[in-house]
Amino acid sequence: MCGLSGEINFDGRPADAGALQRMTDALSPRGPDGEGLVLRGPVGLGHRRLKIIDLSEKAQQPMVDADLGITLAFNGCIYNYPELREELQGLGFRFFSHGDTEVIIKAWKAWGDRCVDRFKGMFAFVLHERDSGRVVIARDRFGIKPLYLAEKGRRLRFASSLPALLAAGDVDTAIDPVGLHHYMTFHAVVPPPHTLLKGVKKFPPATIRVIEADGTAKDRLYWRPDMTRHAEDASLTAEDWRDRVLDSLRAAVKRRMVADVPVGVLLSGGVDSSLIVGLLAELGQKDLMTFSVGFEEANGEKGDEFVWSDLIAKHYGTKHHKIFVPHQRLMEALPGTIGAMSEPMVSYDNVGFYLLSQEVSKHIKVVQSGQGADEVFGGYHWYPPMVDAADPVETYAKAFFDRSHETLKTQLNGAYMADTDVSRALVEAHFAQPGADTPVDKALRLDSQVMLVDDPVKRVDNMTMAWGLEARVPFLDHELVELAGRIPPEHKLAQGGKGVLKEAARLVIPSEVIDRKKGYFPVPALKYIQGPYLDLVRDALTNQAARDRGLFDPAYLGRLFDDPTAHITPLRGSELWQVAVLEMWMQQHGL
Repeated sequence: MCGLSGEINFDGRPADAGALQRMTDALSPRGPDGEGLVLRGPVGLGHRRLKIIDLSEKAQQPMVDADLGITLAFNGCIYNYPELREELQGLGFRFFSHGDTEVIIKAWKAWGDRCVDRFKGMFAFVLHERDSGRVVIARDRFGIKPLYLAEKGRRLRFASSLPALLAAGDVDTAIDPVGLHHYMTFHAVVPPPHTLLKGVKKFPPATIRVIEADGTAKDRLYWRPDMTRHAEDASLTAEDWRDRVLDSLRAAVKRRMVADVPVGVLLSGGVDSSLIVGLLAELGQKDLMTFSVGFEEANGEKGDEFVWSDLIAKHYGTKHHKIFVPHQRLMEALPGTIGAMSEPMVSYDNVGFYLLSQEVSKHIKVVQSGQGADEVFGGYHWYPPMVDAADPVETYAKAFFDRSHETLKTQLNGAYMADTDVSRALVEAHFAQPGADTPVDKALRLDSQVMLVDDPVKRVDNMTMAWGLEARVPFLDHELVELAGRIPPEHKLAQGGKGVLKEAARLVIPSEVIDRKKGYFPVPALKYIQGPYLDLVRDALTNQAARDRGLFDPAYLGRLFDDPTAHITPLRGSELWQVAVLEMWMQQHGL
């Protein structure tokens, strides 16, 4: 787990060493254990390393395989690298290191662009062939590992974070109206290739791109979930699905224990993270460290779920760490939290993960986390209304979208407004794709392939890597997700959501955790913006930089300031916090 950067010039100009160094320096929190730069004519690669697998210097990056003429910069973890290494050795390849980085190099040489089909893990990598000049870019199936691109003329730059590209300079920082529309409408989800900036794009998940020396490129989408029913599954009962899910999840959790350092768990006390702890206990994990965070209450809303995380920690005898965040510390952490965002993110629990990761990183380098279970197994409240939806797009938009296109026109400065309802069009296009049988399947596919990537997954990556902490997400094991896609929706939506997963959990963890009311990562002070929080956001939205940019209609901002709690989105988010985060992020990055 690390940070990568690079520059490729397709006109033969040498890569800019200064820009490469600035990008790599900006990624230093992601990789506090080492740094490397490789410049070879028009190609330059940079890397910051977090030592998790093969702690020796033989695994340093960018990794150069002189015999094969391949240089690689890689961020992530290939969990099945031992099996792949053994297979490659059987094909005659010799290894000089013991980790997963070199396995990618040999796998490319052996199998070409089909190598990614064999990888089980999370990854973003860029590979350069010395002899052909060919460049290969790839990202994992769920975009767990980020990769941003900035193309200008015949030059391509890339990095693990958007701010790293800004550090290199010469980026078009004009606001992209399409990206802004998604941010304001699709609950701050900005799907690839867009970002909020015209000059920066996101490399899409589940994609491998081969770029020839002359700059011509070819993409291959190498994976997509199948959300259809299979004839051979017709006779399976609810118990059969339960058992298959449990077996698959057990394998996913075990797979994510591969490391040369200890692995802990971020324990919220909900079903998902509690089940990970229970399965690790089943697997014989000793001295497991678990971590939870909670906040002061606000407006009568409780700010922690310690009663449930305590129950699980005590039941399994984990080495449990609780972090309680008073209002003052929350305020102090907000600038660091926003600075750690590769893109503006509106969910309140960003600051929770940021502060939790700061504490966890003092004890451990790797954790497993429960993200993805709701999107894969149907845990959210907007899935049941989809069952009999006459107009699935409208039903989904009504539950998920923060505002309509027409309403957004009254809130944004017209110069920044997209001409058409691009967010609704995106949902329509996604729902129209083949491979999803029912409206529920369509929503689950959209959420697991789009929303999940640019909200929960990005949030956890950004906040953990801000402190050099690697987070692994077993619910996004692609074999588990493929299994879940075949399960009839009624088994997922049972018991108020995630029924089949809850039934699997009953065979592992205490039922009190399963049958309680669904919780969220509560940070009530950022939902009910009052006192110093209101002063903070008012200043950010009315200072000179904000006035010069003029993103929002002043009358709209006035209504938000007058009564913040009256403007809550369908997903229980604060409109004022949403617009404030956007402006604070822009200002913090000098935009």
